[in-house]
Formats: sequence, structure tokens, C-alpha cells
Amino acid sequence: MNKLNLHRVYKGEFGYIKYRKNAAIIRTVISLAITVGIYVAGLWKYGSQKNVMSIIAALGCLPTGWSAVNMIMFIKAKGCIESDKNKIEACRGGLLIHYDHVITSYDKNFYVSASTVLDKNICCYSSDEDIDEIDCEKHIKKMIAQSGYSNHSIKIFTDIDKFCDRLTQLEKLRADKGIDPVAIEESWIPGTTQTPASILLSISL
Repeated sequence: MNKLNLHRVYKGEFGYIKYRKNAAIIRTVISLAITVGIYVAGLWKYGSQKNVMSIIAALGCLPTGWSAVNMIMFIKAKGCIESDKNKIEACRGGLLIHYDHVITSYDKNFYVSASTVLDKNICCYSSDEDIDEIDCEKHIKKMIAQSGYSNHSIKIFTDIDKFCDRLTQLEKLRADKGIDPVAIEESWIPGTTQTPASILLSISL
């Protein structure tokens, strides 16, 4: 039986989806228990559902419902598995890697296991067999174009070995050009134009 681990995991870190799923489960159970408890207490005290506590319980259904929807979304989400993460870490070098994206669009969600951004290259890996790579690429392109990044190459890989091969190529490019993508992200000043890597995080749940 898997234990619920609520050690804080931030967006972009490996295990983020699992953390959010566990947090959503606990939040939903607690919220539901409080709502039902208030309703039952009202029935016991007043002998009828026509009381102020029933109204409070009804209002409590709103955040409980939102939490339940959020819980279902993260239960369905597919995060990066340990074996894929190990392969990525073995060849990432000095590249910036973000994990466990749930990229949202108007009509669908895209589960992206890992991503990297270097120069004008955005490369993502998804282990989701049902992902529509073309739609995902178009959506990312549209979202980053809104911040003025219209010339970036975007590629979604569904084969971990091909993704790692691309990471090896990008790491060589990074080393040749002396680029430090981690420093670029850390030097970003709030209020200025977001970097492509941070945009990927901002369009993810």
C-alpha cells in the first residue's frame, strides 16, 4: 500500500504530480468530512434540515467540489517515472530540466514528463501514449508566442531514448556556447518578460 507523502515538491520538480495528487486527496477528504459533519450536526441539533448549519454545509460543497475536480485531474495525470528520470539525469549535463507538467489548453490536457529549453530549442518528453504531439507543440508555440518568442523550435518526444539523444546534442551545444540555463532562470526579474522555460511552468497546473 502506497503511503501519502506530503513532503513539499515544487512545480517543475520530479514527483510534483504525485505530491499534488496526495495533497488533493487529503484536502478533499477533510473538506468532505467537515461539510458532512456540519450537516449531520445541524440535523441532530434542530431535528430538521431547515437550519443555518445546513446552509453552511451547502456552501461548503463548493470548495469541496472544486477540490474533488482538482483531485480527479491529478489522479488521471501521468508523471515522469523513476526509470525515465534516471536516464534523463544521466545525460542532462548542465541543462535545465523541468519535470511533471500538466499543460492545459481549452479542450484537453497534455501530460509532459520532462522538458528542457536551450537557446531557441524547446524539447519535451511524454510517456503518455495518448498524447497528440502535434497539438501539444502547436499549443506551446501559441503560448510562448504571446510573450514574443515566435522563432523557437518545439519538439515533443514519446521515445525516452530519442529524447535523451537530443539532450546529449543540446548539452554539447550548451557547452560550446557557454550557456548556463539555470543561471538564466535564476536571474529573471519579476515583472519582466518570462523566459520560455518559466512560461512552460506557468501554463501547467
